Amino acid sequence: MSERSPSPSLVAALLRHRLAWPLITLALLLTVNTVFNDSFLRIEWRDGHLYGSLIDILNRAAPLVLVSLGMTMVIATRGIDISVGAVVAIAAAVAAWMIGGSVSGTESRFPLPVAILGAIGVALLCGLWNGVLVAKVGMQPIIATLILMVAGRGIAQLITDGQIITIYYTPYFFLGGGYLLGLPFALFIVAAVFALLYLAVTRTALGLFIQAVGINPTAARVAGVQSRGLIIAAYTFCGVCAGIAGLLISSNVKSADGNNAGQLLELDAILAVTLGGTALTGGRFSLVGSVIGALIIQTLTYAIYSLGVPPEINLVVKAVVVFVVMLLQSPEFRAQVGVLVRRPGVRGAPS
Repeated sequence: MSERSPSPSLVAALLRHRLAWPLITLALLLTVNTVFNDSFLRIEWRDGHLYGSLIDILNRAAPLVLVSLGMTMVIATRGIDISVGAVVAIAAAVAAWMIGGSVSGTESRFPLPVAILGAIGVALLCGLWNGVLVAKVGMQPIIATLILMVAGRGIAQLITDGQIITIYYTPYFFLGGGYLLGLPFALFIVAAVFALLYLAVTRTALGLFIQAVGINPTAARVAGVQSRGLIIAAYTFCGVCAGIAGLLISSNVKSADGNNAGQLLELDAILAVTLGGTALTGGRFSLVGSVIGALIIQTLTYAIYSLGVPPEINLVVKAVVVFVVMLLQSPEFRAQVGVLVRRPGVRGAPS
């Protein structure tokens, strides 16, 4: 007795799932990397931890995943935050300044927990600033966050005195470059943030309130939802996520660059969120989808560099891939393609 193949209706239902095309895209990118690199899927135990291309992709994607989770909450409330790259630079600069530049690698200007909390605290204030401008002052989100996007780079360079601060304090390197149980420690930080956020939006009314605010803020406010408070909280959380990402990045590269740290990270985060199925119009969002979107972007970046694509066109390649994926996710585009595919058969059908 032959095995039954999945029915067309089941396949169609699976393809209509919001995570179907992101997962297909990620699988295709992994396949491409595997075809051109025989050792891509190989994972080894070396120097007390796991080593391989997949581990490297996960580690390098950690800051983007964090920023994407914060961006998901902002976009879900019908907002946008284009200042996250600058907040990353500010947090990295604050941490580097508070740690100091002792070449010995054993001394820090402030205790490490104080430096970490100080950097995250400044990032929280940045997010709070954006939230107040949007929810209280009434500025358009893109304008409110554009202010910090421009000024934030200047603030970061003022903190670093216009120089790249090299960090020598060895314990700080564990955040972005250390390993725990064989895996990069950054993955545990990402997992903790994701788990707390996921529980908050699925096990409490927070997720429903955010959807209500994103769909119709006025109606949500009339229904008793504190929409302004939720919007401020979303931007604040986004700032905290960007601050943690800044710590991971500066810890990994052992320096803080106020001009280049987090450059274009806001665009990658927005792409990751939209690739994951979150609607830019607000309301509908997917935390798992945002994580998958961030992995897509990092895997695509890895593929571009490993295939030897010239640096001057790698952004074009990334844009083309993202454009195609977004078209495939569009129900209207798929409907139009279906009409074009069926048209020859319709013409040949008997009257």
